[in-house]
Amino acid sequence: MILTVCMSPSVDVTIELDSLNVGKVNVVKSKTLSFTGKALNVAIGVARLGEEAFATGFMYRENGVLFENALKREGVPYSFIYNEGRVRENYKCIDQKSMLTEINDVGGKVTEDKLVALLQTIRTRSNDADVTVISGGLPRGVAPEYYRELFRAVSPRSLRITDAEGAKLFAALGAGIDLVKPNLEELQQSLGQEFHSKDELISGCRELIARGAKNVLLSLGKDGAIITDGSRHYYCKSINVAVNSTVGAGDGMVAAAAVMMQKGAGLQEILRAGVAAGTATVTSFGTVSFTKEKYREVFENLHVTEFY
Repeated sequence: MILTVCMSPSVDVTIELDSLNVGKVNVVKSKTLSFTGKALNVAIGVARLGEEAFATGFMYRENGVLFENALKREGVPYSFIYNEGRVRENYKCIDQKSMLTEINDVGGKVTEDKLVALLQTIRTRSNDADVTVISGGLPRGVAPEYYRELFRAVSPRSLRITDAEGAKLFAALGAGIDLVKPNLEELQQSLGQEFHSKDELISGCRELIARGAKNVLLSLGKDGAIITDGSRHYYCKSINVAVNSTVGAGDGMVAAAAVMMQKGAGLQEILRAGVAAGTATVTSFGTVSFTKEKYREVFENLHVTEFY
């Protein structure tokens, strides 16, 4: 089983426009509502790959049932720590050139007893988890150091994956992580550097390894991804597909990587699966995950190369 922990769920309102004109009236071509959160997207991706997922984390009373219904439709069991208030709403505007503009709301607050309750839930649920994924933002007012507490609560028998940035990422690394999945922008922002060549990218990944990561899966967007354990480095170029939305692509990558890690796969297969899932996700508009059929189609056309 793969356990996913979501601290900051959101209602994602994805709007398709011909173009986004600031200061003018914009006419919506289509609109889709998704009941999401990075770790919830991962759980859905795991389920679509035919594996068992379990979702937990924080949820809010006013509209939390909508998230429960969405997970039920995907066949994902769940158990949330409920809080007063309403889940935040994020707006994602996509124009005809696939340019994404995001307006993200701030997450709700949680009380100290709820923070403690989630840690206990993780201690219990991770005993049955082959892999535990903790990703995304934190509720309003919660310090980044809480990420370290979250991973310290994970059972030693469970592999650990995180998709976070900045202070949250560094806090998680302090507890020891089996796989981190930044994208290039997140890596650069977290380390305060710019990377251009493959050697520079590997140098940045090695800094995360020095801080506590065993492996780094670095997403390069349409250019594919790199995976490294600090001594072995592999690259997988994505294939050309029609990009309808980049929403959820990173979460799809994490889902496929988690499934491969659960199966004991090596770095090359983890990388290939991650790129396949991320690529498959971008072909659909207004959805938070990929179809298994598209994933398989992309997977069969990917090739991994080693570099030094």
